[in-house]
Amino acid sequence: MSTTITLPSPAKLNLFLHIVGRRADGYHELQTLFQFLNYGDDLTLTLTPEQPGARLSEPVTGVADDDNLVIRAANALARRAGKTLPGVTINLQKRLPMGGGLGGGSSNAATTLVGLNHLWRLNLSTDELADIGLALGADVPVFVRGHAAFGEGVGEQLTPVTPPEDWFVVLKPECSINTGKIFSEEGLTRNTPRIKIAPAFEGDASRYRNDCEDVVRKLYPEVNRSLDWLAQFGPARLTGTGACIFGRFPTESAARIIWESKPSGITGFVAQGVNISPLHKKLTELN
Repeated sequence: MSTTITLPSPAKLNLFLHIVGRRADGYHELQTLFQFLNYGDDLTLTLTPEQPGARLSEPVTGVADDDNLVIRAANALARRAGKTLPGVTINLQKRLPMGGGLGGGSSNAATTLVGLNHLWRLNLSTDELADIGLALGADVPVFVRGHAAFGEGVGEQLTPVTPPEDWFVVLKPECSINTGKIFSEEGLTRNTPRIKIAPAFEGDASRYRNDCEDVVRKLYPEVNRSLDWLAQFGPARLTGTGACIFGRFPTESAARIIWESKPSGITGFVAQGVNISPLHKKLTELN
């Protein structure tokens, strides 16, 4: 029986993000298009039968271990299993910026759930893992399911889709964005008309946008400047509530030419959009 496993924890992009209403509980109703990137964090999960419980090999700066989604995911899975399990030490190699709109924390939680389900041999179904994940965050289920998807509800109602697997320049302006602040802003658009899945891939892509973008531009000049710069080369868009922005390009070489010309002081990366999560590709190789 394997006692250690290293798995990818990929980024996602919201290729568009429409806010179509607000529920009585205060949560916003969304329509969005999720696609994974072949870039992200890595998690190494090592079973420690002599040491019960879940722990990080190194703490994440600024996040208490008990608040870390990785530990919360491991503990939630252990509770669902309802039996004594070997302990686990988790090494998290971070590449994705925190608060970037790339889903890093949600992806880490999903990789923990999927990886420990494999290591602990729990044989829980994808539906069961997604259900555990939803209690941790609205974006966790799409990472658990591992397929690009049209998302509705708070983002958890998922229909698999296959958008083009283009290349992206992803930039991270030097600011940190509070998601709660964006969703509570008076000027946020909350009544975008609903669309059907098929039109999301047809016709004029400029009809689709990120409804958070105007508010973020006004509150965060760093994002505004970066969007204006990237928009010189084609449509540029915010992912999630930011702060990361992206531009789409047909080839890796086209994306890298733009990347090399980016303004100083901006971090980021070039990656390809993929419709099957790197996490699930890796697990298929292991099984």
